Parts: sequence; C-alpha cells; structure tokens
Amino acid sequence: MFEVSDYSVAYGQSEILSKLNLSVGKNEIVAVMGRNGMGKTTLMNSLMGMIPSRGGSVTLNGQEVSALKSHQRVKAGMGFVPQGRMIFSTMTVRENIETGLTSTGRRTVPSDIYDLFPVLLDMRNRRGGNLSGGQQQQLAIARALASDPQLLLLDEPTEGIQPSIISEMARTLKMIRDQRGLSIIVSEQVLKFALDIADRILVIEKGEIVHQELRETMDEAKVASYLAV
Repeated sequence: MFEVSDYSVAYGQSEILSKLNLSVGKNEIVAVMGRNGMGKTTLMNSLMGMIPSRGGSVTLNGQEVSALKSHQRVKAGMGFVPQGRMIFSTMTVRENIETGLTSTGRRTVPSDIYDLFPVLLDMRNRRGGNLSGGQQQQLAIARALASDPQLLLLDEPTEGIQPSIISEMARTLKMIRDQRGLSIIVSEQVLKFALDIADRILVIEKGEIVHQELRETMDEAKVASYLAV
C-alpha cells in the first residue's frame, strides 16, 4: 500500500539517501533500524514532505505523493510522530489532539483515541508541557491518529522513554494497527522494541537499505552487528 522507489535526498551536494527502495503492505509494521547519522530521520522527514527529495517516487495506495506538501500528505492518509515528539507545550492535551483534526473536518476528539490512551482523557485540560516524556509520546501519537491516517510514521519513538513505557508503547501500537487497520513505519535504534513491534525489519546504512528480514526468521545477532558502533 506504500511504495518508495529509487528515492534520493540531498543537502546541497551531500547525498543523504541514495536510490532507496522500500515497501509496506496493508496492516504491516516495518522497523527501519540503523545507527545515528545513517539517514533514518532524513528519510522520515522527507517522506512527510518536510525535506524535498532529489529524485524517485513515493506512492500511497497507488497515488503519487512525492510532489505534495506535508499537509497534503496528511490529507492523503499519512500521519507523523516526529523525533522529540514536538507537542505544543503551552496548549492543553485536548487542544494538541484537536490540531490533528483539521484534515478531517471534525471539531471534537473521537472517543476511541481516549480509549487508546486513558491517561490523556484524565489530563485533557492539562498543558502538554506538564506531561512526562512517555505521556507526551502518547499525546504525539494521539495527535497523529486524529487525522485518520492509513499509514503512520514514527521517528525514534523510544528516545528518552523509560524501558517500562517502551514495552507498553509496543503493545499499544500493535493494538492500533489491529483496531484501525493501518500500516506503520517506525525508525528505531532499540532492537528489543523493534523485535516487539515489527513484522519486518530493515537496516539503513549510509542512506541505503543494506539488510532486511522478516521478524519471525530474523537473525538477531546479524541485525545487532549493524547497530554496533
């Protein structure tokens, strides 16, 4: 349902992603793993239209989206949880989630979002900046889900999160996939989280996909060797 073909991104003369290819099936969760500086965040930001591509194709359900602006990609069915969460710290939890509704025409937060994240219902009138790191990550995911995406992109979602919350997040994301029938791409460095959540794991190195395996047949030691500094 999502296809990236011969995809290249550059900063000036420096090519960060080089003719990269990846695909995601319906209801599939794919983890893109790699060390810092290998192109994960550039890939995620570019797929959302925040960084222009130099060449290649990006299609969602057969629709070419590589020429669309970020808000147009959201309307086409893409949701994004950026690295560092980027919530609005002075706005309430409810107001943060409502910013994700703009592409849907709704005015109120659907109850099923609060069903997924009960803590956000309890804290809906509290400022986003007063939440813990794990709660802010839940808020960022809820905001992305408010736009009713068919594909959810998460960039380094475990960064700065307690290990106990990481396991809970993996369960929640799989539940979201199952309940909403969406596909997920997550960029990640924590192998255990990727193993908990992903159907398939890709490894990116110097802007290219150098390895991929299905979770059920994966050689953990081999993937771990790519992540070692």
